[in-house]
Amino acid sequence: MTTTVHPSTPTLLITDVRLTDGTRVDVSIAGGRIAALGPDLPRTPGVAQEDGAGALLLPGFVEGHTHLDKTHWGLPWYRNEVGPNLVDRIENERHWRAHSGHDAGVQSLALARAFLQAGTTRLRTHVDVDTDAGLRHLHGVLATRDTLRDALDLQIVAFPQSGLLKRRGTGALLDDALAAGADVLGALDPALIDGDPVASLDLTFDLAQRHGKPVDIHLHEPGEVGAFTLGLLLDRVAALGMQGRVVISHAFCLGALPERERDALLARLADLRVALLTTGPAGTPVPPLKACLDHGVTLFGGNDGIRDTWTPYGTPDMLERAMLIAMRYGLRRDDDLALAFACVSTSAAHGCGFAAYGLHVGARADLVLVDTDTLAHAITARPPRKLVVANGRIVARTP
Repeated sequence: MTTTVHPSTPTLLITDVRLTDGTRVDVSIAGGRIAALGPDLPRTPGVAQEDGAGALLLPGFVEGHTHLDKTHWGLPWYRNEVGPNLVDRIENERHWRAHSGHDAGVQSLALARAFLQAGTTRLRTHVDVDTDAGLRHLHGVLATRDTLRDALDLQIVAFPQSGLLKRRGTGALLDDALAAGADVLGALDPALIDGDPVASLDLTFDLAQRHGKPVDIHLHEPGEVGAFTLGLLLDRVAALGMQGRVVISHAFCLGALPERERDALLARLADLRVALLTTGPAGTPVPPLKACLDHGVTLFGGNDGIRDTWTPYGTPDMLERAMLIAMRYGLRRDDDLALAFACVSTSAAHGCGFAAYGLHVGARADLVLVDTDTLAHAITARPPRKLVVANGRIVARTP
């Protein structure tokens, strides 16, 4: 059945593409939105047309957690000799960025453009705010957001990479960052980094409430320590009415707790509509995907850092991240691989709060065409993007 929206004059018609269920349709785009979706749409004179030639149609991908400001994308290889601990990586990175001339504006723009070329049209990035750099990295990424505003829907998280309480003045800088245009307030390991989870979480939620911003917290804390912090956090979500406005990134503790304790926390997460982010890392406990889905908890995916002082790994290809998530969770069936794709599409859009997402009339026209048989094939083969449309405009094509 053909569905249509407002009678605005179409600006682009993409013909003969396949939905994941095999249905062949055309897509009419007007005003940056999907105006009609169905077979044999009218060919309006003067409207640009693209022949999909039977390619698979996917929604634009969503990167739910990365660090654009840190990347070395396009730069000479960084020799990683950092120590094994989280604090080692934090200190090493701060020192390197302070002395290398690394430019968060230039580098974030390079990586953001690479994301767009590979089909990512919505992206959440965490940006370091600390007492050494102040808001320098934030201003660089704000400039990237402005440069790409017509194509990339980019959310910025003001992130205290060195902790909130450890370095005096960080809270004031986060206050300034939110006032300057950051969309989300970040946080980091209130117990193991800040050493006082109650004070750290109280200050975090106070800042978020004052600015009316959501929260996205890095929670690497393992086992019982992480569970304790998670319980304190959920208490504040409930008390402050922040249901649906909090993301817990990594949440390694949920992959290491006894099932009964884990499921009690998952039930609270679902009730408070708190979403979880995973990168699907190898060798580290991760929140259990199917248990999260069974409890109604939104679990979505992201790359974390890409080619920076923390890691040599990562590419701005969310089909690759979907594949890595599928491998981490042992997903092999085609229907299970669709769950991995949801982590970088619908679930990520929901978890991050990106509106008007998907392949339906009225959605923002963010589309990706690939020459593969099925969605599972696209995830495992990761083919070139035949066409990428962002906000109704073609931004990439192969060749």
